[in-house]
Amino acid sequence: MRVVVLGCGYVGLELGRRLADEGHDVTGVRRSDAGLWAVAEAGLDAVRADVTEPASLAEVPNADWLVFAASSGGRGADAARSVFVDGLRTAIDEFASRADPPDRLVYTSSTGVYGDHGGDWVDESTPVEPTTEKTEVLAEAERVAREEASARGVDGTVARFAGLYGPDRYRMGRYLNGPVTEGYLNMVHRDDAAGAVAFLLEEDRGRDAVVLVVDDEPASKWEFADWLADRCGVEPPPKRTKEERLAAGDLSEAARRRILTSKRCSNARLRELGYEFRYPTYREGYQAAITAYRERNSR
Repeated sequence: MRVVVLGCGYVGLELGRRLADEGHDVTGVRRSDAGLWAVAEAGLDAVRADVTEPASLAEVPNADWLVFAASSGGRGADAARSVFVDGLRTAIDEFASRADPPDRLVYTSSTGVYGDHGGDWVDESTPVEPTTEKTEVLAEAERVAREEASARGVDGTVARFAGLYGPDRYRMGRYLNGPVTEGYLNMVHRDDAAGAVAFLLEEDRGRDAVVLVVDDEPASKWEFADWLADRCGVEPPPKRTKEERLAAGDLSEAARRRILTSKRCSNARLRELGYEFRYPTYREGYQAAITAYRERNSR
């Protein structure tokens, strides 16, 4: 298959490598020259284009499978809307209007669209209740990916990612040094995020659906931090309650809302579809980082 990954970054590069190894023809799209270098280094065809610049997409080749994994660069809600809503709509219009349009679209979203559920379990049937302007944008983009893509003849699937971790994103210091604020961690290793998207692209897997991409075990932040400290051979980090963190008074409104948002995400649907995790929990996923930490600190 011809695959185009728009926003071929942290997950997209791993996805592209995996699909190329399986014999697919993969093009990775980035908006910067530095990003293009990383795509080429991964052995993929590299094209410079920006979903916020419609004319630039004409340089991107046709695709059977289209993956939208672009990033807004950690900026605010306006930038997020420009990329995730307007940029996604532009990409759908561009590729769907071609003489050889794609069959499938996978849009990578976030479990942040759920809002607060008081620590209860959520799944694909749970209504989304975004609590920040940015997560409201993500929820709108999910609708574009499914409804507007379908209206243009492209089957759209939403892969709703939990918190990503993996190479270069283990954030060991955050949990080993603390203080760690209470709450739940819903996580997925980068390799499984990419693996799940590759899996969903296959015929009849998650077609025209929303699928949660999260590992088997949401974890208490405090329990995770203590487990990590024990495996690394250091003292458990200091802890603080949500009330203590909020009382510090140095949080933005968006950060405050994130702290007050609590849920546990279920991967039952992804499991039922047949996906097998490489790293089913953080215990397997953090092993490489723990080994590297202990080696560095034993010298």
